[in-house]
Amino acid sequence: MSGVWVFRNNGVVRLEDPKQQAGAAACKGRKALVHTPTGQTVSSHEALQRCLQQLGWERFHGGEPGVVQFHRRRSVDLISLPADFARVGSVHMYDIAVKNRDCFRVVDAA
Repeated sequence: MSGVWVFRNNGVVRLEDPKQQAGAAACKGRKALVHTPTGQTVSSHEALQRCLQQLGWERFHGGEPGVVQFHRRRSVDLISLPADFARVGSVHMYDIAVKNRDCFRVVDAA
């Protein structure tokens, strides 16, 4: 049983489901990574790898299983992502955008 217990002054207690209350607002939390030069939404590791390779990033092999990593040769920067692209969250997207400021941005998913 998940939700929020609400206690009123008259002693009435009820459980509110934040998922139902949020409704469409829950969708607002989803983010998307956009490749700025092309305006395309990045939706797979393959698409991301193509974009990153143009910027000097290389796929780093030999890391942990279940993780996809990219690195730059002359840098200590490392991008680590879940192997399942559906599990890439906003923190991962912002990591990519910050390390490639002119080429990626994070937007609210439509």
